Amino acid sequence: MSGVMETQFRATRAAGRKLLVPYVTGGLAGWQDAVRAVVAAGADAVEIGIPFSDPVMDGPVIQQASQMALEQGATPVSILQEVRELDVQVPLAVMLYYNTVHHAGHARFAASLADAGIVACIVPDLPLEESGPWCEAADGAGIETVMLAAPTAPDDRLPRVCARARGFVYSVGLLGVTGERAALAGTATALASRLKAVTDVPVLVGVGVSNAEQAVEACRVADGVVMGASVVRRILESGADAAGEYVAEVRAALDAGEITPK
Repeated sequence: MSGVMETQFRATRAAGRKLLVPYVTGGLAGWQDAVRAVVAAGADAVEIGIPFSDPVMDGPVIQQASQMALEQGATPVSILQEVRELDVQVPLAVMLYYNTVHHAGHARFAASLADAGIVACIVPDLPLEESGPWCEAADGAGIETVMLAAPTAPDDRLPRVCARARGFVYSVGLLGVTGERAALAGTATALASRLKAVTDVPVLVGVGVSNAEQAVEACRVADGVVMGASVVRRILESGADAAGEYVAEVRAALDAGEITPK
């Protein structure tokens, strides 16, 4: 049975719309306002980062935001407490590193996510082969575990990743850390195509989708995009409203479905 996020994503896809999921660093000053702003601007869901001291997948912008949040005293517990105050009408996911899950204990952590109103969880450093215990605890608590697929994955691995994915399959656009890039990597659309060929679960491209033009390009193949560094940079530089304006611009481009020449 599909969970809340996957059910909504499938319905949005069936209605002919592309999915837009901005990432906001939890615990950063003003982060709740940023979540509300991107939702008001047309986000289909929001991915909330739970900062960790050694973020292996994150590039400089998200690392900087995470470091600031940690210095401001953010903890997984404080962020989940603040999630309860959001009152937004879209599914919320958290992205965090396995150390945080392990430290809390699988069943306890899954229950704490559900209790805060989170519906999905992304754990980028938890490989498929080791994901069983967490995934079982998450399934039991009604938390959808989004699985990541890497551009280097051999063909026989992708169906296994997709079979275990809940919510959506996170198609990693390029090898390396998150961050803005001048152009969408060719690997992004290539991997999304391979995934779309083997699964009916929604496929979203994340990592290296840096502006509205690249989002439209990725969505020619994928069902949607996750946008992190480009959103967080605007929060850091100009605050929540700037993130909302940016997401509105990307939303409009996706809805129009065409790239306007610069």
